[in-house]
Amino acid sequence: MEVDRSVRKYPAHSDNDRRPYLVRSHCYKSRKQQLQQKSRMANLFITLCIFTFIITVKAWTGEIHGRVVCDVCADGSVGPEDHVLEGAEVAVLCITKSGEVLNYQAFTNSRGIYTVAETMPESERWDACLARPISSFHEHCTHLGDGFSGVKFSYNHVSGYSHAVKPFVYRPASIPIYCG
Repeated sequence: MEVDRSVRKYPAHSDNDRRPYLVRSHCYKSRKQQLQQKSRMANLFITLCIFTFIITVKAWTGEIHGRVVCDVCADGSVGPEDHVLEGAEVAVLCITKSGEVLNYQAFTNSRGIYTVAETMPESERWDACLARPISSFHEHCTHLGDGFSGVKFSYNHVSGYSHAVKPFVYRPASIPIYCG
């Protein structure tokens, strides 16, 4: 008597459940088939990598940073009485090579430094920018000094370059007596 080895029946968990069980030898692919499938997957992966590389747009990153300080004695020089302004608001307006206008809002950190950074396609990178102080939330230093409302500059830098803007200076409404 010949036994069919492709399907074996095992005792079921219940009388109604009598599912056949496939023998392992029929579930596995041959070694040659496995190698062919791996080769096809590797070729597909390489093709996708090449395609991604071809269509990838070159990225460009730019950064603008500066400082906001309080000139306590309003003497135009940095002295021991002067301090940085935390929380001062600065606006940076940039025009890209493609003509798009981008407006950024930044606030100074505890060291009085603000930073604006952006990553974009190189064809749309910044062309020219204007950085200007908006407000100081310090209780004494609220008047903008130096009589200027901003700094314009062209941004012709390679990716990763950080452009430093000269410090924005605020002065107190009334100068302390010890400054005289």
